[in-house]
Amino acid sequence: MASQNNATLVANSLFHTGFMPDAIEVNRQIMEAYLLLGESDFLKRTHFFGGRYENLYLQREHIPAIGIVLQQAEKYAGTILEKLPSQLRSGFWVNNMGPNSVTTEHNHDENDELLSGVYYVQVPRNSGDLNIIDQNRRTLITPAAGMFVFFAPSVLHSVDINNSGERRISIGMNFGPGMR
Repeated sequence: MASQNNATLVANSLFHTGFMPDAIEVNRQIMEAYLLLGESDFLKRTHFFGGRYENLYLQREHIPAIGIVLQQAEKYAGTILEKLPSQLRSGFWVNNMGPNSVTTEHNHDENDELLSGVYYVQVPRNSGDLNIIDQNRRTLITPAAGMFVFFAPSVLHSVDINNSGERRISIGMNFGPGMR
């Protein structure tokens, strides 16, 4: 698998993985800004399951380093979809998954998405594997800070229970056609 210091994509039949260059510093900046956010900084919250909102939406400007992550994600998405990043539009949300939380099985095939993905900011040990589900087969991906995972929006996926005593922070993304 690719090291965390290069920007190589690794392809599988169901998903692609890659890493963020300079992830340690970028993730530090994201967490520093994220911890300063107040309730009013979130534009909306969706997908209320198990006592928490899975998706937390905010402006890129609230956490400037998210822009760095999204630029890299757009490069990867362009490579996967064989499009220029300028031909794609992207949306994102934060997933703050506390101890004993799970993310239920779902997909992102709702509108005109071409690709979905996740970027991991803070990943405590035993905080839940990503399950990629293809018919009756599950592929488990153990996330790491700085890791991207991309998959088709129609792919079912879920996240196992967070058995750590800490929060796992990730950024979900969808990419669709059109100019930003």
